[in-house]
This record gives sequence, C-alpha cells and structure tokens, in this order.
Amino acid sequence: MRVAPAALKRTTLDNGLHVLVREEHTAPLASVWCWYKVGSKDERPGLTGVSHWCEHMNFKGTTHIPRDQVKGIIEQFGGSWNGYTWIDQTTYLETATRDALDRMLFIESERMASCLYHPDDCESERTVIISELHGGENDPDQLLDQELTATAFKAHPYRHPTIGWLSDLETMTRDDLYGYYRRYYVPNNATLVIVGDVETDDALRLVERHFGGIQPGAPIARQRTVEPAQTGERRLTIRKEGTAAYLKVGYHVASATDARFPPTLLLDAVLTGAKGVNLWSSFRVPPPQRSARLYRALVERGLASSVHGSLVPTEQPFLYTVSATATDGTLLASVESALIEELDRVRREGVTDAELVKAKAQLRARMTFDSDSVTNIAHQLGYFETIASVDVFTELPSRLAAATVEDVAAVARQVLSASNRTVAWFDPLTIESLKAEV
Repeated sequence: MRVAPAALKRTTLDNGLHVLVREEHTAPLASVWCWYKVGSKDERPGLTGVSHWCEHMNFKGTTHIPRDQVKGIIEQFGGSWNGYTWIDQTTYLETATRDALDRMLFIESERMASCLYHPDDCESERTVIISELHGGENDPDQLLDQELTATAFKAHPYRHPTIGWLSDLETMTRDDLYGYYRRYYVPNNATLVIVGDVETDDALRLVERHFGGIQPGAPIARQRTVEPAQTGERRLTIRKEGTAAYLKVGYHVASATDARFPPTLLLDAVLTGAKGVNLWSSFRVPPPQRSARLYRALVERGLASSVHGSLVPTEQPFLYTVSATATDGTLLASVESALIEELDRVRREGVTDAELVKAKAQLRARMTFDSDSVTNIAHQLGYFETIASVDVFTELPSRLAAATVEDVAAVARQVLSASNRTVAWFDPLTIESLKAEV
C-alpha cells in the first residue's frame, strides 16, 4: 500500500483538532490514532518523565469509562490498543473491525477531555514507572543509549530520557501530572487519524459528534533552546556488572524536514542496512546487512556479534547512532578502531554508485513494509503530521530517489566528523574486578 495524497482527507475542527482520514477498503478494519504534540522535549527540569507518566494515567479510566473497562471496549471487537511516548509526541491507538469506529472515537474523546488522575492511581503508577526505570538501568544497551544522548546534548531537552530522571519521578505530584494533562491534551494540540474501511463523510460526522464540543486550550509556548554546535569529541565509559561489552557512537544529524535527511538515510543504509522510517514497526524487523559496510568491517571480521544503526525522523536535529556488541574476548578499543576506520573511509571517499542503487532499492522496499496495514499507514500519517507535515512523508520517496552520490558524500563529510562525535562504552566488570572492589 502506498500513501496517495489524493486519497487523504484533511480537515480541522473549529476547536483546532486536525483530522486525517484515508479510506482503505482492502479489509473490514479501521485504525484510529490520536496524536499529541507533547513529548520529553517539552518537559522542564523537575518534571522530566511527566509526558510518559501522563500516558500511563490516561489508561486509568475516564468520567464515562471505568478503569476496568477500557481494555474491554476494544477487545470485544477483537481489536488491539496501545500507546507510546517519545521525545516529540505522545500517541494512542485502537485497531478493530470497522463497526467499532464509533467506540474507538468515543475512547479517544474521553481520553482527551475526561481522564480522572485519581491520587491512588497516580501513586501506584509512580511505583510502576520507577520500577521500569530501574529495569532500563539494568539493561546495558538501554542504559548506554540514555547516557550517550545525555552526553551528546548539552542544552536541548532531547538530552532527557523519556522515562525521566529518578529524583523527578520521586517528587512529582498528582497536581503536576493533572496540570500537564490539561495543558497539552487539548484539541488544538492534537491530530486524529482514521484509516480503514470507512466512508470519509460518515467518519467526519462521528468525529464532529465526539470531539466538536471539546474546548480548545490556551496557545502552547514551545521550548526555544537550540543545541550549540559540538566542537569536539565527547566520551563516556560505564563500568558495571554485565555479560557483554557495548559500543555506541553518536553523531548530530538534521531533522526530518531538512534536505540532508534523505541522503543521511541512504548513508545509514549503506553502512548498516536499510530500516525504513516507521518508529512503530521498522526496527522490529532486522535490516538486510550482509553487504553493509559496518557488518563486513565488524561482524564478518569477528570483532562484533552485531552492529546496528539508528536514524529516526524527528522535529528538531537529533542523533544518528551506530551500536555494536563486542564478541567475547574482543576489546572495545579494537571494535571502536575498526568502526571509526570504516566511517572515516566513507567520509573521505563517499559511497559508490552501486551502493547507492542498492540502498535506494532496500529503502523503497522497507518503506513499502512501513505501510503494510491500516495500523501502520495511520501511524505514518500521524507521526509525520505531528513532527512536521504529512507532506514530508509523502514526498520522502521522491527525495530519496533524487539523491545523488554527491549528496550522500556531502552528508558523510559533515556528519561523520570527529568533532561531531560522541563515543560511549559499556565495559563490563569481570568477576575478578568485582571481587577486588568488595
């Protein structure tokens, strides 16, 4: 399935709610996603993690939906539901049979206007989220990713982990949570997406009925901090108990709307294999890697058991991260040396015509899979509308097709410079060193 702009109906209600409807009649299903322009970049010190915590609270019942019935409303139609929070957005979804559309819209209108935030639920969820934070800290790969981001960013709130810092989670109050909910969960800060076996006019009438009476909120003042240009390599090393050694190298890169973003996607496809641009599903399927440069440089040489690149479209400039897991007995210094050597080579020499042709073909295929269901189509429409515009998504294939080897070489020279680099090691403590510390 390919997203065709002519098939997409866009409208805005009087209260500011953006609505996107796309008819897709391949199966009797419908998917509803409600997106809010609020994520961890909107948080200030003292309230880090509040976006994610509010997401949890918004599954705890509303004025007209008892907390123990939220799941059942969708499951009785054989459907699925979920949600997530990241740096730029918070979103909720339901996918079910088409006759559940009214109920799905009812749930999201209730979530927007009528969540309860009972003090007991706030306290119980504090325990859940702090436990989740500790679980992440016990995952070396996740911990290293968090610490690399916090080191690469000095000023921009992208540096804060989405789950928040522990001291903020320990001291946040119910009033903090509810005030944040009421500030950001307003129709003029939201995009509602409907994709599936629906009639557009009928769907819009249901949207108006459920959402039209919700009052808009006050205009939201966005953060204005711009991350200063990095002027030198940054490094960090974490040493704690673990069974494997991990290396991560992060580089500042352009946002999704920047002309340099498509060539950077192609550069990553050459280096680590094409992954697509669907945060919901792209990274669940391993990329084609056998001919990728870093796979050959690290995995085939026995230095690493795996290598992976991460480049996600974001509203503001974020990071391109390359991760590697060292094989048993291999020093992280050796893995880093081989990785940097290959990155320096592509920075000096660029990529070949054959590599670019293959990268474009792989990305084209992956982006097709990005939209292989009504759920994924709706995700992509809402995700890009939230961080920029649907047009950025619909125009991406042509921008990728138009990219040249010179374009990829230019971003390689700019992005892969040593002064733009942050290097992170997770160097596990051995049993002997643990005994020595005791």
